[in-house]
Amino acid sequence: MGHSDPEPSRRDFLAGRALRDEIVAVGQATGDALFGAEDEPRREPTSGATIRLATAAMATDFAVILNEALPDDPRQPLRWASEALDVVHLLEDQLSVYRPNTELSQLNQVAASRPVQVEDRLFGLLCRARDISLETEGGFDPTSGQLIALWRQCRKEVRLPTDAELAERLKLLGMQHVEMADGCIAFSRPGVELNLGSIGKGYALDRAAEILLEHELTEWLIQGGHSSVIAQGGHNGLPGWPVGLRNPLLPQRRLGTILLRDQALATSGTAVQHFRFEGKRYGHIIDPRTGWPVENMLSVTVLAPTAAEADALSTAFFVGGVELAERYCSNHRSVSALLIPPPTGGQRLKPVNLGISPEQIFWNDQ
Repeated sequence: MGHSDPEPSRRDFLAGRALRDEIVAVGQATGDALFGAEDEPRREPTSGATIRLATAAMATDFAVILNEALPDDPRQPLRWASEALDVVHLLEDQLSVYRPNTELSQLNQVAASRPVQVEDRLFGLLCRARDISLETEGGFDPTSGQLIALWRQCRKEVRLPTDAELAERLKLLGMQHVEMADGCIAFSRPGVELNLGSIGKGYALDRAAEILLEHELTEWLIQGGHSSVIAQGGHNGLPGWPVGLRNPLLPQRRLGTILLRDQALATSGTAVQHFRFEGKRYGHIIDPRTGWPVENMLSVTVLAPTAAEADALSTAFFVGGVELAERYCSNHRSVSALLIPPPTGGQRLKPVNLGISPEQIFWNDQ
């Protein structure tokens, strides 16, 4: 989870300035996803007028998007949207590993020496992260923080990590080093760390969504950056919300749309975050099993009941590839995915669709 300083936006938020300054009409609710195919294109669903309330947290922008046609008194739904976004800041104060006093940072500092009691919802999230890690054969690994930090440092120093550096970090990876029981967390060896960067943003969306559902709002979309979205109900007369799908090779170009309803969507890809060293391109998604960036995938989009699941699984499938994704989706019918491997020999992108309904996908007329 990235570092950000939410205090200025939070003060504006609580002072009501967000309601005055951050409400803007948006042309389309968009997520960061992608695909192309040989099928005959259909006409894409179009977006209508919306109201957008946004704040900065977790090194990105979070937004609640509502249909413009609100009840007679629109102020109450906007207050609920404000309340939902404030939850994101509270969770960043709990989950960030880039602030020394958060609950997760404190856990990382002492769990190798003694078991640490954690907040109930955080314990539940860590249990879910453990389960997904096991079910994806380590493709998603919440103990990868030290490995990610090594590559981030090497990127700053414009070099590759040494074999010795990688070997040292890999010794600390794996959920077998994390003991979980009775609401307590303990590490089996010093140096082990938990980092929820590949599930925390989705978890924040789920918690924000809980607020809107508690207030019985039935039509909304919540977005965390350009890679995570959760949506409820319909929009502009459609049976869902149109979420734009990006081309993984040409990120400024949209290849189509997914219609999202009562579901979450997350995309993992390296089109934007990468670096070059001695002429070779290295993406930011690291395979925790080898210590090296993944090279055999361009992008993965996952649809799941919760944003936390979608977030973690998009990373796991990016790392584990088509075979892992096929196995997982066949065993979890509520999860579907769209994987984009690199094209070969100048061919077109050939997406692998694992269970996404054709009625949900609309391609641009290329």
